[in-house]
Amino acid sequence: MIYTVTLNPSIDYHVWVPSLSEGTIHEAHKEWKDAGGKGINVSKVLRLLGVDSTALGFVGGFTGAFIREQVERAGIVHQFLSIEQDSRINIKIKAHTETDISGASPEIPVEALQRLFAQIDRLGPDDYLVLAGSVPKSLPLDIYPTIMKRLRGRGVRVFLDARGEALRSGLSERPFLIKPNHHELGELFGVAISTHDDAIAYGRKALELGAENVIVSMAGQGAVFVNREEAYAARIPERKPVNSIGAGDSMVAGFLYAHTKGWRAEEAFRFAVAAGSTTALSEGFCTHEKIRAFLPEISVIKVE
Repeated sequence: MIYTVTLNPSIDYHVWVPSLSEGTIHEAHKEWKDAGGKGINVSKVLRLLGVDSTALGFVGGFTGAFIREQVERAGIVHQFLSIEQDSRINIKIKAHTETDISGASPEIPVEALQRLFAQIDRLGPDDYLVLAGSVPKSLPLDIYPTIMKRLRGRGVRVFLDARGEALRSGLSERPFLIKPNHHELGELFGVAISTHDDAIAYGRKALELGAENVIVSMAGQGAVFVNREEAYAARIPERKPVNSIGAGDSMVAGFLYAHTKGWRAEEAFRFAVAAGSTTALSEGFCTHEKIRAFLPEISVIKVE
């Protein structure tokens, strides 16, 4: 079974305006609301690819009720835990550029965290756990490695998609896959990463710190993949992205989908790149049809 954990779910409120000027009133010409959060997005993409997962996390208030409703409407099984405070609202203002406002995180009570631990303690061999996204301020930054320590020796493959200290502290627990973008990987090592060679070199340093597989997404430059046996670099055609939401989550879901099918690393990586790219290049998430159409446009080379 596949489980996704979203510690800080949200309503993502997208608003389109012709232009954005501080201190004035704007009239939206389009708006859209949906349940958000990286783990939830992974579950959404898996559902579109025909794979079931169970979404875990904390939701509260009228916003939490909306998140539950949207996840259920998408056909995703969830075991969300109720908290008292409202789940956050993230605002995406789309004008000539996109402006994001991340909502304040709700307080997560100790009792609710213990209930999440109890859910996770039931996982066993052949299960997959996706830990993805930001950590609410009321939880310790090392919550991801704390969760991973509880699973030591159980055969659970953990996919970790986080940044900063949440990523750094999780590496020692040997996650099966991490998927930083090139900025996040550079932040981890205090460097700027701008080329495939840089990304491969520092991806290998992440392997030394404990990761088993590393995908580094590089926006229009494509992506790289490394593990202890092989490394690949993928290039994609130059196109203007139209969607900034869920491309990285689609990449995680794409690799997870391919891995559960027993595909080789190179094939799984190519599929993951196609999944992330087609989400970025269209309104809404990737689908099998979009991925199949895009796969021939991806160039993947093996790097020695």
